Amino acid sequence: MSKLTLNEYQSLASRTAGAGGDGQRRLIIAALGLAGEAGEFANIVKKLTAHGHDISPDILADELGDVMWYVAEAATAIGIPLGEIAQNNVDKLRKRYPEGFSEERSINREE
Repeated sequence: MSKLTLNEYQSLASRTAGAGGDGQRRLIIAALGLAGEAGEFANIVKKLTAHGHDISPDILADELGDVMWYVAEAATAIGIPLGEIAQNNVDKLRKRYPEGFSEERSINREE
């Protein structure tokens, strides 16, 4: 089975957007959904670490999938391919941390 590219995922995820519409409405729905799903993920991690719940990686992966769906929706709403967003982020991090993350570079960062 071949792996999806980010742009393929974005296209396939967009098919299930329902009544999200285009433009600003789609962006608002994506932003609110992203906040909600990220909160659900954080709550599960809290239960794992603070309450001692036995949480499987599959449950965490399922919630991350929901987060990813809303990220793809937000990218679609602003008209930028998800692969481009990912590449821009990697380029920014390479510039910021050319040798990999370091606390010193993080503390003394110019940007």
